[in-house]
Amino acid sequence: MASIQINQASKAYGAVNVLHGVSLDITDGEFVILVGPSGCGKSTLLRMIAGLESISGGDIVIGGKVVNDLPPKARDIAMVFQSYALYPHMSVADNMGFSLKLARTPKAEIEAKVKAAAEILGLMPLLDRKPAQLSGGQRQRVAMGRAIVRDPSVFLFDEPLSNLDAQLRVQMRAEIKALHQRLKTTTVYVTHDQVEAMTMADRIVVMSAGNVEQMGSPLDLFDRPANIFVARFIGSPSMNMVDGHLETIDGKPVFVAGDLRVAVNSGIAAVGQAVVLGIRPEHVNLGAQPGQNQLEVEVIVVEPTGTETLLNVAHGALSMLAVFKQRLDLGPGDRITLSIDPNLVHLFDKTTGKRL
Repeated sequence: MASIQINQASKAYGAVNVLHGVSLDITDGEFVILVGPSGCGKSTLLRMIAGLESISGGDIVIGGKVVNDLPPKARDIAMVFQSYALYPHMSVADNMGFSLKLARTPKAEIEAKVKAAAEILGLMPLLDRKPAQLSGGQRQRVAMGRAIVRDPSVFLFDEPLSNLDAQLRVQMRAEIKALHQRLKTTTVYVTHDQVEAMTMADRIVVMSAGNVEQMGSPLDLFDRPANIFVARFIGSPSMNMVDGHLETIDGKPVFVAGDLRVAVNSGIAAVGQAVVLGIRPEHVNLGAQPGQNQLEVEVIVVEPTGTETLLNVAHGALSMLAVFKQRLDLGPGDRITLSIDPNLVHLFDKTTGKRL
């Protein structure tokens, strides 16, 4: 196992800069997920750690050693790709042990390591099968097993679940997390799926346009997003954002957007300042609640999921999404009252996007 330090790492393709001085410390045994939209630079950063992309500036340190100029095989890392990249003519056992065979590892040692990895991943009954005889989830386990047998200091995962269906993705999320808890190997994982990030990571790094927007534990990012981008990206469904301004009403600062009034903490912003109020859909309450701000809205769309009911609602030009645990007998055009708890709202500066 090893720690990773990324110090002002940058990457440019000619005149196009795709990473802008990214710095990040990953402790020994930590599971860190790089998350962000397509094109944010997360996969490029992972490939730079792996040695598959050159570094344009800064340093990457693995286990206390600067690895900028080291080839991938000298970095003591193992990578699992989005594509399983299994050899179709080889058995599961041969696929898993192929890198060890290339390294001229003794046959008995290869067999022992393949068996140990297969037991961890539940692949023992499948060792003689070819990849064509496996399901998508089984192929992904084989790809993981190929990485495990190398006993690396660092695991790197590049969107490994993207090719799986929804049910398998949920299953494999749990399996990868359990694998990390068992092996305790330093892991860097890339995904665009914030649900994967929230459910699996010790720490999340949210990236946008080649920069780190925020890093922290999943619940830190969920409860205290640093800016509007993180607030919208972390959480599913996404946080509601309402443009407005601050006024003083009865001597207290209040967020105002049309008929919506929400009391806010004093001292965080100036009266008259243009701000954005954020409220998560699951923090919107149904009906009038004591001590909360009410708003009458019209139901636009009802989305029942069985476990939840999602309501798209509107009040004039204001629209938002609300999520309720109960099943609701509502339809488009119905009018209901919603309540917003002032203790659960977030305020952001409209100009900078930063949290107030």
